[in-house]
Amino acid sequence: MKFEQAPRRRFLKIAGLTLTAISLLAGHERANATTNAALRSALKYQDKPSGDKSCANCLQFVPGPDAKGPGTCKILPGDTEISPQGYCTAWVKKS
Repeated sequence: MKFEQAPRRRFLKIAGLTLTAISLLAGHERANATTNAALRSALKYQDKPSGDKSCANCLQFVPGPDAKGPGTCKILPGDTEISPQGYCTAWVKKS
């Protein structure tokens, strides 16, 4: 009886570790894409420009690796999903 329980325990332990690793890796991907909802709301952030004002031509915008993809903002700490086409009330024209 002990002989049958050892492989079963080992299997359950490995299965548990595998599921934990998968969830941590999936969580890591989500952690890379975060938003600061409270500050977005306070600054009235929107994913579309306001006339000729957009994040792409704002002093506070930090472009991501892809010029058309999301970047970050100096005013919104921890927010990695700022659209270059977005706009908020903290907009300041790049010189």
